[in-house]
Amino acid sequence: MSPTGIVVAGLRKRYGAAPALDGMSFSVRPGVVTGFVGPNGAGKSTTMRVILGLDAVEAGAALVDGRPYRSLRRPLNRVGSLLDAAAPHPGRSGRDHLLWLAHAQGLASRRVDQVIEQVGLAPAARRRGGAYSLGMRQRLGIAAALLGDPPILMLDEPFNGMDPDGIIWMRAFLRSLAAQGRAVLVSSHLMSEVQDVADHLVVAGRGRALADAAVDDLVAAVSEGRVTLRTTAAPHATAVLVRAGASVVAGGRDTVTVSGLPADRIAALLGAGAVPFSEVSAHRATLEDVYLELTREAVEYRAATSTEVRR
Repeated sequence: MSPTGIVVAGLRKRYGAAPALDGMSFSVRPGVVTGFVGPNGAGKSTTMRVILGLDAVEAGAALVDGRPYRSLRRPLNRVGSLLDAAAPHPGRSGRDHLLWLAHAQGLASRRVDQVIEQVGLAPAARRRGGAYSLGMRQRLGIAAALLGDPPILMLDEPFNGMDPDGIIWMRAFLRSLAAQGRAVLVSSHLMSEVQDVADHLVVAGRGRALADAAVDDLVAAVSEGRVTLRTTAAPHATAVLVRAGASVVAGGRDTVTVSGLPADRIAALLGAGAVPFSEVSAHRATLEDVYLELTREAVEYRAATSTEVRR
């Protein structure tokens, strides 16, 4: 398996006057699923294309096992990728598509049947590609990425087109690949797709990495100083706490998140104001909270929200 994984260092690239990559830097380690998330236009797909030598950059480097992709011997045995779940020839079966790829890579045909089983595509392997759904094309694309048994995998939006059962399967499958010691990079623009699979998170925004850290560390950092409050009188509680200098954000039913005041002070204020409450506790952020906090200033379009009240 790969001793070094992927290292991206200071990538810069422009499309005309617009910067696509503005110093993008992060790493992907073996044995870890790294989620690569960010809003549309954050530079995720461009970065993956640069890693694979498909796009050039004006500055920086992207290294696989310490070397540029183009300098690797038998690169498909080092890196497997899914950048676009394009359908095979509509008249060719999924299995024949993989056989063609295997032949082009000098791989034995028995490897085709192995990867078909790995991705759960056996029942549809001999079906013509023209009848494949997007979810089936995703599985076929992952099978193709696995043909060379590479220690590094890069998958761009692999959950697209997956039904709920497929999403559950995909999460377990990605975890199993990392458990084998592979370095796994999974790009997505939706936090819900990576929240149960990623050990490490790279959050991209406006062409650079806003964060490159373990999921637990990011959650702890965003949780710090926040308090969860459960109350049946949220508007009254919000008014009391905002007057005292807190920031209050509405959550689920009868739940708000409070920043700027410690839990004991919140309880005292609510008690003095005769505001009923059932819980005042340290807040644990979700990965969605982490994502929103880090990308707040990096999204291209942001609608106004009525759920946030600040002093």
